[in-house]
Amino acid sequence: MSLREDRDVTRGELADLEVVRERLAREPGELTPHRVAQALRGSGRPVGDETVLRVHEALRRDVLGAGPLDPLLRVEGVTDVLVNGPERVYLDRGQGLELTSVRFPDEEAVRRLAQRLAASGGRRLDDASPQVDLRLVDGTRFHCVLAPIARPGTLISLRVPRARGFSVEELLAAGALTRESARLVRAIVGARLAFLVSGGTGSGKTTLLAALLGTVDPGERLVLVEDSSELRPAHPHVVALESRPPNIEGAGEVDLRTLVRQALRMRPDRLVVGEVRGAEVVDLLAALNTGHQGGCGTLHANSAADVSARVEALALAGGLGRDAVHSQLGAALDVVLHLDRASDGRRQLREVAMPERSPDGLVSMVTAWRLAPDGAASEFGPAAARLADRLGGGGGFAEPGVSR
Repeated sequence: MSLREDRDVTRGELADLEVVRERLAREPGELTPHRVAQALRGSGRPVGDETVLRVHEALRRDVLGAGPLDPLLRVEGVTDVLVNGPERVYLDRGQGLELTSVRFPDEEAVRRLAQRLAASGGRRLDDASPQVDLRLVDGTRFHCVLAPIARPGTLISLRVPRARGFSVEELLAAGALTRESARLVRAIVGARLAFLVSGGTGSGKTTLLAALLGTVDPGERLVLVEDSSELRPAHPHVVALESRPPNIEGAGEVDLRTLVRQALRMRPDRLVVGEVRGAEVVDLLAALNTGHQGGCGTLHANSAADVSARVEALALAGGLGRDAVHSQLGAALDVVLHLDRASDGRRQLREVAMPERSPDGLVSMVTAWRLAPDGAASEFGPAAARLADRLGGGGGFAEPGVSR
C-alpha cells in the first residue's frame, strides 16, 4: 500500500494533504471530515464526499497510531516492520524480510511519524537526540535513528508483540523445533536446569523462552525482568518488572540491574531475565548461585561457543573480574540453547551445549546435541553423556550408543 498510489489516496489527492495539514495546523481543533472538507474547499478545489473521506482517513493515520504502517502492524503473524527511509518498507512474518508497497511522500514524513511515536512514549527525538528505543502503549517496541546519521533516510524498527505466546507444540509445527529437540527442552525445564537461550537478532530467542516458560509447573511463581516487555508466557503465576529509560529531563531511569535485585526479594521460583545485555549479568549469575534453580534468560551470541566470551565481556563491564566471571558461570549455568535462522528464513533450535571448566579455570561451551545441517536429523556431541545424566533420562535423551 502506498500513500502515492494506493486506493486510499490518489496521486492528485496527495498534493492536497499538505495543504489541509497546514490549514488545520493554523486552526487547532479535532480532526473531523467536516474540517477536512472545509480545508479542501478553502483551497479552491471542489471535492466530493468520497475524496474528503479518503483524505480524512490518510490524515487520521498520519496523526494517530503508526500512520501508514498501521495496516502492516495488523498483518497476521507479523513480527517486525522496518522502514529504510521513505522508499523502502519491509515486514517480517516468519519467512524472512518482505518488501511492501508502502511508501512515504518524503523524508520529512518519516521523520514526523518517528517524532510523534517517540513523543507518545515520553521521549525526545530530534537533531540533538537523534536516536530512541522505547515501548509504545500497545506493547510494540519502537527504535529509530534519524537521518542524516542514518542512511538512506530515517530508520524505524517496530517489533510487534504477539498477543499470545507460542506453545512448544506450535514451534514444533512451525519447524523451529524437531520432535527430539521439543522433548529435550521440555526435559531441561522440568529438571529445573538454569539455561540461557542464545542467538542473533531476530532468531526467535524470546519466542522460544516464552514457550518454555509455558511448560513450567503452574504452582511455580515466575518473576520476569525485561528491558522491554515482550515475554507472554502462558502461565497462571507471572509477575513482571520492566526497566524505564530517563525522561526528557534525564531523570527517572530504572535499569535492569536494579530490577534483578528487586526481583530476588519477590520470592521467585524462577527468575527470568528477558534479555541479558549489560551489567545485570553479574546479579543474574549471583542469583543462580544462591539456590534459584531453573533461572533463565536470553543472550545475543553468534554461536553457543561464543556465550562464554559474551558473558565475560558483560560481566567485566559490571565490575566482575575474569576469574570470578568464569567461576560463577561454571557454577550457575547448566545449559545453553542456541537458535539460528535456516537458509529459508525459519528460526530453528540448532544446538544444546553445556559449560565445561578447563584446568586454567576458564569455561567453554561443549556441544551435547545439535541439529544436523540438513535440518532434520540430529547429532550428539561430547557433552551428551553429562546432559543425559543431569536429565536422568528425561525427554528420552540418552548418551551416544544408548537406545532412545
